[in-house]
Amino acid sequence: MTSIQFQIQLFIFIFIFISSLSLNCHAKTEAEALLNWKSSLNNPDSLNSWNLTNSTNHCHWFGITCNSAGSIIELNLPNCNLNGNLDELDFSSLSNITKLNISNSVLIGSIPGNISASSKLTSLDLSSNTFNGTVPPEIGQLTNLVDLRLYNNNMVGELPYQLSHLPKVQHFDLSSNYLETPDFSKFKAMLSLTYLSLFLNSFTLEFPSFILNCTNLTFIDLSQNNFSGPIPDNLVTSLVNLQYLNLSSNSFQGLIPVSLAKLKLRALRLGANLFTGGIPPILGSISTLQILELYNNSLGGSIPVSLGQLKLLEHIDIKFLGLNSTIPSELGQCTNLNYFELSKNELTGNFPPSFANLTKMREFGISSNSLSGELSPDLFKNWPELISFQIQNNSFSGKIPPEIGLVTKLNILYLFSNNFSGPIPREIGNLASLSQLDLSANSFSGPIPSTIGNLKNLLSLALFQNILSGPVPPEIGNMTSLAVLDINTNQLQGELPSSISQLKNLSYLSVFTNKFTGKIASSLGQNGLLNNVSFSNNSFSGELPESLCNGFKLQFLTVNTNNFSGQLPSCLRNCTGLTRVRLEGNHFTGDISEAFGVHPELIYLDISGSSLTGTLSTDWGQCTSLQLLRLDGNSISGEIPKEFGNLTNLEELSLASNLLSGEIPSELENLTSLGILNLKSNSLSGKIPSQFGGLGKLTRLSLSGNRVSGDIPKELGDLKNLLLLDLSRNELSGTVPYQLGNLVYLQILLDLSSNELSGSIPSNLAKLTSLQKLNVSHNHLSGQIPESLMSMSSLDIVDFSYNNLTGAIPTGKAFQIGSYEGNSGLCGNATGLLSCGSSSSGHGSHNNHTVLIIAIVIPVVGLLVLVATLVTIIIVSRRRKRQATETESSSIEASQSLIWEREGKFTFYDIINATDNFNQVFCIGKGGFGIVYKAELSTGQVVAVKRLNLSDDGDIPEVNKKSFLNEIQMLTERELRESVIR
Repeated sequence: MTSIQFQIQLFIFIFIFISSLSLNCHAKTEAEALLNWKSSLNNPDSLNSWNLTNSTNHCHWFGITCNSAGSIIELNLPNCNLNGNLDELDFSSLSNITKLNISNSVLIGSIPGNISASSKLTSLDLSSNTFNGTVPPEIGQLTNLVDLRLYNNNMVGELPYQLSHLPKVQHFDLSSNYLETPDFSKFKAMLSLTYLSLFLNSFTLEFPSFILNCTNLTFIDLSQNNFSGPIPDNLVTSLVNLQYLNLSSNSFQGLIPVSLAKLKLRALRLGANLFTGGIPPILGSISTLQILELYNNSLGGSIPVSLGQLKLLEHIDIKFLGLNSTIPSELGQCTNLNYFELSKNELTGNFPPSFANLTKMREFGISSNSLSGELSPDLFKNWPELISFQIQNNSFSGKIPPEIGLVTKLNILYLFSNNFSGPIPREIGNLASLSQLDLSANSFSGPIPSTIGNLKNLLSLALFQNILSGPVPPEIGNMTSLAVLDINTNQLQGELPSSISQLKNLSYLSVFTNKFTGKIASSLGQNGLLNNVSFSNNSFSGELPESLCNGFKLQFLTVNTNNFSGQLPSCLRNCTGLTRVRLEGNHFTGDISEAFGVHPELIYLDISGSSLTGTLSTDWGQCTSLQLLRLDGNSISGEIPKEFGNLTNLEELSLASNLLSGEIPSELENLTSLGILNLKSNSLSGKIPSQFGGLGKLTRLSLSGNRVSGDIPKELGDLKNLLLLDLSRNELSGTVPYQLGNLVYLQILLDLSSNELSGSIPSNLAKLTSLQKLNVSHNHLSGQIPESLMSMSSLDIVDFSYNNLTGAIPTGKAFQIGSYEGNSGLCGNATGLLSCGSSSSGHGSHNNHTVLIIAIVIPVVGLLVLVATLVTIIIVSRRRKRQATETESSSIEASQSLIWEREGKFTFYDIINATDNFNQVFCIGKGGFGIVYKAELSTGQVVAVKRLNLSDDGDIPEVNKKSFLNEIQMLTERELRESVIR
């Protein structure tokens, strides 16, 4: 060997040695980088093969693929449940990697910008993690990238325009993030792109213009964003290769372009937008179309017959479009159809017989239309693959054909809200795969077939609102998957079979409004899953099962209107999720404080009409969601806890007809949502809290039949929405506050009867023009019934009996038939009252300078006595004028003093009433000394009244005295007798 050859061999050896050292060093760096990243993860069990002892053979680690030189070219870790981030992964150490897949894990944080160091990447899949932050624009430097998948993360911010710089990318999927609209004008044409998905982000504005430059696109999905505007006119000419177009769930508008028919589309999804103008018939010429979705638009019009030409069509969804035609029989020619959805339109007519040709049908929905007719047996004979049949909310009639039993793959059968009749076919028991069965709101009759027990996969059975009769078959206990059983509002009878207790998954049981009798099985609810139970409106008896609320999951319990008795289940107290409870109309006993606890979700509780005892616990104050609480008609005693003031959502509180005592807590003023407060028929005492005037939403207030005392608070006049006020049968005193006249919406009742009220009836009550019933009887009211009450045109019933009222009653139908007994001073046109001669109003004001002369027909012999009386009165009058002004009370006393005469007695008010406050209508003459009026009293007496005006000093000139005496003499010559009062 020559020296030259030796040198060459030595050089080669050294080169290989150095290269080997370099490769080994690089491989070691890759392994160290991966181990460093692994150490930052939380319990990466799937990476157990990654360890130091095996670091020289890292190409055999899980998920790693190396090239022939031992360098990592692929890292495949999908579905590995990795928990951590990418911050500690040194991408510069993975310079040869071409594929990185860490999808379907729980990685968090942002995607590092140094990912661009792995410049040979052709496939990057970080989908279905929880990455946040923005999309790093550095990804745009990965110029070899062909496949980019970052979908289903939490990334935000604008979509970087740098991503459009990827010259080789074909698959681009950033869907299901929170990305926002960038300046799309900065985006370049992505000529290699064939698949683009941006669905479920927050993009806005019009159709992105850069997409129209991506001329090789075959797939576009922009659904579930906020794009708007029309579909671009040049979409068809720019994207000639397009096969899949999904623009659903945006705000695109305008007409559906007829030019779309020029594309060889396989799928056209335009649902949930603002398109108008009908379904273009030309869509029927897209012979390649397999999927057509136009749902939830305002297209209107008819279903084009041309759609029957779509021989490859498998899936059609045109629900909620406002379509108002019949279903064209030509659709029966689309023999590849397996999904058919036309619900929520205005379609009419029958099933086309041609639909029997759709032998591949799997899911069929035409609910919520106006379709009619009967079901053809041929449908079920020829649709063996059927899994969902939903035709609810139509007008179909007739019987269910027994051939229904042939579609044994059926999973959902919805026939509710139609006009079907006849029996439920026994063959329905053949549908072993059925999970949902709803035949409610029809006219099915006869018994529930026992074969229904064969449906062991059934989750929900709804047969309510039919005419089903007979007992519930015990085979129902074989439906072991059943969670919902609703058979309410039928004519079912007998006892509920105890086998229902075997339904271990049962959570919803509704049998209300039937004819059931007997007791409920004691083991019902033992599964601990019941959350909704309704036995209402039957004739059940006995006690509620103690196991009914095992598991404490009960939320809705309605057993009202039965004959249940005994104590409530003790577990009820621990059902903290109780929401609605109706127990009224039964005979429950026991201590209410032991039956209920703290129920923060409780909205409605009615347990009226039972025999519960005990006291009201302060725990009720923690049931802060309560809107209605009715405990009336029991034997509950003790005081109303002030904690009731915490129930600020309460709209109705009824504690009537119990044995409650003590004062009404003023804390109830906090119940600002209260509309009804009923505390009647207890033994409550103390005063009515004036704070009740702040309960502005109150429509009914009843405190009757208690021992409430004191004045009626004037603040009650602030209850502007009140329809009923009943304060009767208490110990209230004082006057009727005129502020009650401000209750202008009072309609049903104003009852202040059977109290100790005094004073006059306020004329302000005349403002209650909507009131139907007024009762102020059995008080000590005095004075006149204000004539202004005649304006209360809605009054049907009035009761003023057993007071001290006087004068004429108001006119009007209600007053003519009212009750007035026990008021000797009343008169008017009503049964039991003397006629007044005319109805009048007011008390009239008296002038201190007025002297009244009353002439009554009697023998002339009394003339001298009357003259002497007149002189005496005038002298006394002059003396009183020199004294201090009379007090109001003495004035009233004087005005009500009696005038005695041989034939009877009457008061000043009687004169005022009889002359309508000296109305000119009653004037019968004028003399030199004053005006004479005729007055017909309620007793039937007729008197003449002369009204005299005196000077301020009370002096009467002598000439006037002569004139006065002459007039008396003239009247006596007419056989009149005179009496004078001041």
